[in-house]
Amino acid sequence: METLLLLLIVFPLLQNVDSRYHYHKSNPNPIPPPAPAAAAAAYNAPIASPEESPIPSDPSYNGPAPSQPRNTSSCIFDVTDFGAVGDGASDETGAFRDAWKAACQVENGVVLAPSDMVFTITSTIFSGPCQPGLVFQIDGVLMPPDGPECWPKSDSNKQWIVFYRMDTMTFTGTGTIEGNGQKWWDLPCKPHKGPNGSTLPGPCDSPAMIRFFMSSNLVVTGLRIQNSPQFHMKFDGCEGVLIDKLSISSPKLSPNTDGIHIENTKSVGIYNSVIANGDDCISIGTGCSDVDIEAVTCGPSHGISIGSLGVHNSRACVSNITVRNAVIKDSDNGLRIKTWQGGTGSVSSLTFENIQMENVRNCVIIDQYYCLTKACRNETSAVYLTDVTYRNIKGTYDVRSPPIHFACSDTIACTNITMSEVELLPYEGVLVDDPFCWNAYGVQETLTIPPIDCLQDGMPESLGENSLPGC
Repeated sequence: METLLLLLIVFPLLQNVDSRYHYHKSNPNPIPPPAPAAAAAAYNAPIASPEESPIPSDPSYNGPAPSQPRNTSSCIFDVTDFGAVGDGASDETGAFRDAWKAACQVENGVVLAPSDMVFTITSTIFSGPCQPGLVFQIDGVLMPPDGPECWPKSDSNKQWIVFYRMDTMTFTGTGTIEGNGQKWWDLPCKPHKGPNGSTLPGPCDSPAMIRFFMSSNLVVTGLRIQNSPQFHMKFDGCEGVLIDKLSISSPKLSPNTDGIHIENTKSVGIYNSVIANGDDCISIGTGCSDVDIEAVTCGPSHGISIGSLGVHNSRACVSNITVRNAVIKDSDNGLRIKTWQGGTGSVSSLTFENIQMENVRNCVIIDQYYCLTKACRNETSAVYLTDVTYRNIKGTYDVRSPPIHFACSDTIACTNITMSEVELLPYEGVLVDDPFCWNAYGVQETLTIPPIDCLQDGMPESLGENSLPGC
C-alpha cells in the first residue's frame, strides 16, 4: 500500500540547476532541530517519491555539538558481521541493508562501515521510520559501481543512496564517500556539439550521490564526499538539518556536481565546511526558509545560488536566508539569485554578510531573466524579490564580467536592496566595470566600490501591495 501511495504523489516541476579556508565559526549556535510534529505540519509541498529523483531545488541552538555516535553504549552493527568483506570489488549491498534493518530496531543503533576497508553498494533506499538516534557511520570508503556500464539495469540511475522518512539520525564518520564520477561526467549530459556543426541534445541521467527525503532532525558531519556523478548531497522535504565540518570535492569542470542542494526544506544550518566542485557550491531551491550558512569556503565552483526559481510559470517561495563569514574563490559566480520569467511567488529576507571574494566572476548577481535556451520570452509575471542585504562584501573579481549585476524583472521591480561596505577590485588589470542595474531599488549605506549609482532610491510607483505575489 505504501508503494502505491508513493506512486500517486504529484511530482514537482523542478528545473535542473544550470551551469552549471575555512574560518572558525564565530557563532557556534546552529539551527535547533524541530519536533517531528512541527516538521510534518510545516511541510505540505508536492514532492517526488524516493524511487524517482527529479533533478533540480539564525535561530540559536543550545544543544551539544555534533560528534561521533552520540551514545557510547549504542548497539553497533558492523557491516562485516553481516557478510561484508570490504575488498572494493564485492557487492556489499545486502550486508548494508541487513545491518540497517537491525540497527533500525533499537534506540541509538549504529551502522558501522569500519576503517581500512572499501565497500561497494548499489542504489539503495534506507527507509524509516526507525528508533530514534540511529547513526550511519562510515570510517572506511563507501562507493557505488564504477560508471554507467557497471550500474545494475534494474537500479535507478537518478540517485545512489537515499535516506527516507528518518527522524533523529546522524550521518557521520572519518571515512570517504567516493562517487566514481568520471565515467558519468564523460557522458554528453548537456547540449553538446554534433557532426557538421550541429548540436545534440542533453541531458542524460546521472545519479545524485546522497539524498535525504521527507526526514527531520538530521545531523551530517565529519565526512569527505567526493567525485559525485551529479549532485553530491540533496535534501528534499526535510526539516531540522545540521551540516557541519564536511569536505566536498570534485573537479572544476565536472558537470552538475552541486555540493549541497536543498529544496522544500526548512530550518537548515550549514557550517565549517569546504566545498570545491563543478557547479553551485550550495544551491537553494523553492520551498526553503530559515537557512543559516556560516564559515563555508567555496571554490572553484559556481558560487552560492538561490534558484533557479519559477520555471514553467511555477510558484516559488524562499525566505530568511543568511550567508556570513564565507570565502568564495576562483568561481564563475559569487552570490547569485536566479529566477525564470513567468514565475510567481517571492524571495525575501536575504542577508549576505562578511564575504571574501577571490577572483570571482559575477560577484553579486541578480538575474531575473534566467534561461537555458534562446527561446525564452519576456513574461508579464515574475518572482518578487525584496529585502536583500549585502554587507561587508570585499575582495577581487574577474574583469570578464561586471562585479555587480542587478537584472530585475520589467514588471515587478526588486526592492529594498541594501549595499554596505561593498568593495570589489579587479583580480588582474585595472578595469573596473560599472555595475549594471535594471528596475532595482535600494540604498547605499556606504560608498560602494565600484559605485553603484544605477540603484534607484525609494520604491517604484507601480508596485502596489495588492499586486505583490507574496508567499
